Amino acid sequence: MNRPLLLAALPLVLAPSAVAAPRKPAPVAAATREAPSQQRMRATVEQLVAFGTRHSLSSPTDPVRGIGAARTWTAGQFAALSQACGGCITTERLSRRFTGPRAPDGVVIEDVLGMQAGSEPGRYVIVGAHIDSRVTDVMNATADAPGANDDASGVALVLEAARILSKQKFRATIVYAVFSGEEQGLWGATLLADTAKARGWQVDAMLNNDIVGNSVGQGGVIDANRVRVFSEGIRSSESLVEATERRGIGGEDDGPSRALAKAIDGIADSLPGQARGNRFDVMLDRRPDRFGRGGDHEPFLKLGYPAVRFSVGAENWDRQHQDVRTENGRVFADTIDGMDFAYLAKVTSINVAAIAQIAGAPAAPASVSVAGALTRDTTVKWTAVPGAAAYKVRWRANDRQEWSDAQTVTDATTTLLKNVPVDDNFVGVSAVGADGAESLVTFAGRDRG
Repeated sequence: MNRPLLLAALPLVLAPSAVAAPRKPAPVAAATREAPSQQRMRATVEQLVAFGTRHSLSSPTDPVRGIGAARTWTAGQFAALSQACGGCITTERLSRRFTGPRAPDGVVIEDVLGMQAGSEPGRYVIVGAHIDSRVTDVMNATADAPGANDDASGVALVLEAARILSKQKFRATIVYAVFSGEEQGLWGATLLADTAKARGWQVDAMLNNDIVGNSVGQGGVIDANRVRVFSEGIRSSESLVEATERRGIGGEDDGPSRALAKAIDGIADSLPGQARGNRFDVMLDRRPDRFGRGGDHEPFLKLGYPAVRFSVGAENWDRQHQDVRTENGRVFADTIDGMDFAYLAKVTSINVAAIAQIAGAPAAPASVSVAGALTRDTTVKWTAVPGAAAYKVRWRANDRQEWSDAQTVTDATTTLLKNVPVDDNFVGVSAVGADGAESLVTFAGRDRG
């Protein structure tokens, strides 16, 4: 068994910001931002696999095998990255004891966090993945469980995002989160979501990356040109009254998490290299997760935070939650040979650009309202955002899913959209910084004033 090795952090040069595009929220210009390193992410996955198993019920103290060794190694990675950026990342290890059907005797679940402080206290952007792995029997904590794609791929993405972004300063604090206990019941994510609420964090976005490193799916299906981003429309945290109100204004496709997914889609479209014939697409999957399944973004959704899940375009279930074996020539194993690191690098690039955009922009307006019954004009009002240099008022016809028109407003928190009937158009507002960085879009509700 190889002992953990720390990966050195490399220097990074970033480009200045650019003004947002007219149709969709666009990323801060990143033409010279360093591309994710396939070599480094492969090394991370190889190291995590080398711990044998990362089952949440495996040894928390063995220095070379099990979940404890993997978490300690990950904390060391954050420490090395922090040293390279002059102490910009603080490592924190959260823990709590959980008991449930998959841990009847209880287990201490620990999250390893890298915290990159922003200039605006209280605002947070979280990118996370789970470090634990399993085989066919979810209670088997001793068998080798490589967990290469599920979810060492996500951990490699989180660490690479931290390396790339750690040389740039942002408004919001970025939390690079590595969860335990996902396979036992989303416990690590629950721990961080509860911590965010207890500490009073304003979570602007949570990006969960789970199974993000393969391009060959079940039965040999090749899906190398897209990643699925799952999001809820109506918030699971909304009361019946709130959900009814959202339906009444037609906002089912514009809840905070759906707005986050739409922004990610637009950001991906704006990345360098998205030329015709070479496009890597974000599939905006309009459900919270895969059919009947869940992930580490769900505890955040339950508390009302905008959260999405990234996952590969085509899953290979022979390489998930399997005892390592071959039957009649058919391989069952979540091993590194089933991964595609060029694909993982593309998913990482989208995450990095989305995090940079959201963390670098002002916060989204807390509320937006519209009025205009019995008139062809619509009055739009919104709450002021600290640090916003301007606001972008967006609208689209009710039969469209993407914003089609926009108006920039400075020195005001209200505007009149002439000949834009409220009956036939949806409206939203984003905040724009002096450097052009644009927040997520807040969907307009009914003006009750």
